[in-house]
Amino acid sequence: MSTPVTRQTATKGDFFRVLLAILLPPVGVFLQVGFRSQFWINILLTLLGYIPGIVHAVWIIATR
Repeated sequence: MSTPVTRQTATKGDFFRVLLAILLPPVGVFLQVGFRSQFWINILLTLLGYIPGIVHAVWIIATR
């Protein structure tokens, strides 16, 4: 017996958050998780390098 596969569908809000994550990575993460540890990690990554901040932000948005 196989279990049904559930699909996550992207919404307009997800598109908006990814766009913000590319422009301002911490803002995109904040809109997704709020002031949690992922937000602070993203600020640190963005300060260390803009690209790691973007990658982390898009990953957070895509997995939640």
